[in-house]
Amino acid sequence: MMEEYLAYTFLNNSVKRYLIVAGIILLVVLFKRYLSKYIASWLYKLVSKSTADIKRKSFLNKVLKPLDAFLVLLVALTALGELYYPKVLDFKFHNISFKAIIAGIGSTTLIIVFIWLCRRIIDYIALILEEKANATKDQTDNQLIVFFKDFFKVILIIIGILLILRFTFNKNISNLLTGLSIVGAAIALSLRESLENLIASFIIFSNKPFVTGDTVKVHSFTGVVEKVGLRSTRIRTDVKTYITVPNKQMVDSILDNITLRTQRNIEIKLELSIDTPAEKLKELTPLFKEMIAQYPTIENSHIYFTETGKNAHIFVLNIFVTINQTLQDFFSLKETLNIAVLEILQKQGVDLAAKSSNIIVHNI
Repeated sequence: MMEEYLAYTFLNNSVKRYLIVAGIILLVVLFKRYLSKYIASWLYKLVSKSTADIKRKSFLNKVLKPLDAFLVLLVALTALGELYYPKVLDFKFHNISFKAIIAGIGSTTLIIVFIWLCRRIIDYIALILEEKANATKDQTDNQLIVFFKDFFKVILIIIGILLILRFTFNKNISNLLTGLSIVGAAIALSLRESLENLIASFIIFSNKPFVTGDTVKVHSFTGVVEKVGLRSTRIRTDVKTYITVPNKQMVDSILDNITLRTQRNIEIKLELSIDTPAEKLKELTPLFKEMIAQYPTIENSHIYFTETGKNAHIFVLNIFVTINQTLQDFFSLKETLNIAVLEILQKQGVDLAAKSSNIIVHNI
């Protein structure tokens, strides 16, 4: 009785064959995590000699999920391939057999999961390199790691597309690459901006006008460089917005690397009342110098009576402070200096130009 049941044929396959295939798939589904952990542990041992300080758990967290999916898909597709294709499903859809469509979906899914697994391995390798790079003071290493991580991920996607074209659509890759070389000029023209940005990224890495973590000013924006990618540089501005600047603009524009400054500058421009006598103006310069000397973070300064005219006498205080202070301390010092300057003017009885201006109305 049992033998007759197992020999019963349904859709060109015996029940026994279905049970064997289902059993294999079920077995892999039940034990996929154990198999994945074993394979992942074996992969980890390959890199653990040079990365003993990297936690094993982080590697497993990145690899296990895609490895689970890859193993189940690989075994399921292999097992299902042992079944005879049912004649009832032997039809075509737009001149493509349904069997070819199913096979294409299966191979495409397997390739996508494989690329996913490879991307996770790249993430882990980047994590290893970042741990080592963080041990050094040079931020260039961190910048290169982020760049090449993105670069190899793009290469993986291209490889995945080529594999899908080869195994799903049965296209000859060598002929395809030859065809791509013929239309390469047209593609280069259409992607000119992207290629320019890619070349600019290599220029950034070679010339090092800035690295990740530097405070830069480009165009009208000032902020900290958080990432240099294949196409663009991402900056966190002073007002905490997140802007993306194409790498070509970062190379072509006048860029001020504030981090490389040896000093910070505070400029105070005073427009004094035109009625201020010369004796009072002469007294201001030594008073300003005496006030500035009280602050140890000020390294040098220049005070000039730069201009006089019909509307105002103009004093300019150029003050240079040490770079080794936080931005908050810098603005706090700037505020303190502004208040100190106003106090000196008040004590000397000197008014600002705006305060002494009068509005004269003529009767017509």
